[in-house]
Amino acid sequence: MAVHEHPHRTSGFHLPTFRRNGSASDGATTATAATTAARAYAFASLRLLTGFVFLWAFLDKTFGFGYATPSGKGWIDGGSPTKGFLSSVAAGPMESTFHDWAGAGWANWLFMLGLLGVGIALVAGVALRLAAVAGTAMMALMWIAEWPPAKHLSDGSLSMSSNPFADYHLIYAIVLIALAAAGAGATWGLGKLWATLPIVRDHTWLR
Repeated sequence: MAVHEHPHRTSGFHLPTFRRNGSASDGATTATAATTAARAYAFASLRLLTGFVFLWAFLDKTFGFGYATPSGKGWIDGGSPTKGFLSSVAAGPMESTFHDWAGAGWANWLFMLGLLGVGIALVAGVALRLAAVAGTAMMALMWIAEWPPAKHLSDGSLSMSSNPFADYHLIYAIVLIALAAAGAGATWGLGKLWATLPIVRDHTWLR
């Protein structure tokens, strides 16, 4: 009698415990899924906003919307997208080099194609690794042009640098790298479709 009752009591004891574990597991799975979705949406939002920054810079410099580029001074009007910025470089180890590059045709084209390419890639959610490489190179050059470590400009005046290392160019570069590493093009973008293309499957650096 006792032998028969013992397994019966054990079975009755473990059944509700199993159900509680199942509920906890389901709750954990739901919480994990929600966290993953929230992360995907956050990265997608960051990707789109960053892409708009690059695209807007291209459009404003091309057409002269009157923001950073005055009306009538756009690229299509004969203006130079690089002359004003590079010719005003007043500190850093590449000061004279940037002055030589200012307004050069090849510099204008590389700069504008970089803005356009990175902007389209981010908004569409494709080729994020290429965008990260190109965008980081652009941000690095612009960081050197502004040269935040300098306390004084070449004419001796204060540089007014707010930080000797971290500025918005560095932040943009880190954002681009993070977006590529996270595969942020799959949400609100064409990243999944892009990844199925034969050339992209064969060359993962194109993702």
